[in-house]
Amino acid sequence: MTAAGQERGKRIQDALREHQLDLLVCALPANVLMMSGYWPVVGAGAALAFRNGPTVLLIPADESDLATSGWADAVHTFQPGSLQRVETVAEAIEKPLAGLAGGPGWRIGYEAGESSEPASYAAMHLYGGRMAGLLGACFPQPVLVPAHEILADLRARKTAVEIQRIRTACEIAGEAFVEAKRCFSSGIREIDIANRARNCLSRGMAHHRDIQRADGFAWCMSGPNSALAGAAYARSRLREIGSGDLVLLHCNSYADGYWTDITRTWCAGEPDARAKDVFAAVFAAREAALAAIRPNVSGASVDRAARQKMQEHGFAAAFKHSTGHGVGFEAISAEARPRLHPASPDVLEPGMIFNVEPAAYFEGYGGVRHCDVIAVTKRGYDLLTPFQCDKEDAFESSPVHATTQE
Repeated sequence: MTAAGQERGKRIQDALREHQLDLLVCALPANVLMMSGYWPVVGAGAALAFRNGPTVLLIPADESDLATSGWADAVHTFQPGSLQRVETVAEAIEKPLAGLAGGPGWRIGYEAGESSEPASYAAMHLYGGRMAGLLGACFPQPVLVPAHEILADLRARKTAVEIQRIRTACEIAGEAFVEAKRCFSSGIREIDIANRARNCLSRGMAHHRDIQRADGFAWCMSGPNSALAGAAYARSRLREIGSGDLVLLHCNSYADGYWTDITRTWCAGEPDARAKDVFAAVFAAREAALAAIRPNVSGASVDRAARQKMQEHGFAAAFKHSTGHGVGFEAISAEARPRLHPASPDVLEPGMIFNVEPAAYFEGYGGVRHCDVIAVTKRGYDLLTPFQCDKEDAFESSPVHATTQE
């Protein structure tokens, strides 16, 4: 295992010993990335971590060149399908998986339960319940242990290498927001702003040559449409931006499988008094949330700090979702730890990365959300999205600047 993977490898080994597992097997791309440093393309691969043993990747042969970015101790390839025989992906992986089988009665942790998986390609293979069947067929009398909680805990705290990758993804997104703001004007359509931002994400590799895959998604919602941005998904439309409109741009960028969750809101032209009041409330809530972030603080208390400011400004009812959730291996999962929610049981620890997204939405008028990506440090936090960070930036351009709180 390379030096880059030693910190993550130790955490996985500690978890295996703590939960008395002989083996941990994962096939969801985000979990394979966490275990091996490699983000599978089509989802057909798997990662295996043996207690007191190696981490092994099983991947389709045509992904082997990309897998060099990871830190697995061994890589085995397989070839799903051929002109001579029709076979499923599960049948293709069965032989190399059986070749790694241990003794009878092994306790094997596997993926079980719900999951939110960022898209690694246009379509992904998901083993689902078939993986438990494969393990039962390939290992003698295994004891299968659902590892959903174990994996959630492992994903919650990032290593130094993972934090740097997420920082790079944030930098790529920052370039996209600057470009989108540059083209912003009354009369332009939502889809045009979103597409301008999205094009920047795929060009991120040109400025970050150590990244093999960079891209993501961007959506723009303006005027009354921006009031809908607090729902389960965003959607860009053909609507043209009008004078005085609130314009919300949301972005999920990635760098080699490490994701961001970022939003900025601008105003087209001179903001009215109501817009100024809403921006003031959202940024006051943001500052209160950031001031509360440090190790050993509960996610609920950070949410409470932001929500209190929204209440003081008279917009408590308009803040319709949690203050934030985990980001990195996940993109937009409200269940990703740590959760900044009124009822969250999570406690902040160094290495945790999450978004802080205070917002206010008003049906028929518009919405304002400012969403940053934050890393918890030993004494405070590191702002990974240091661009367009003041409410004045919603009305005029501002240079990128770094901000770290210790």
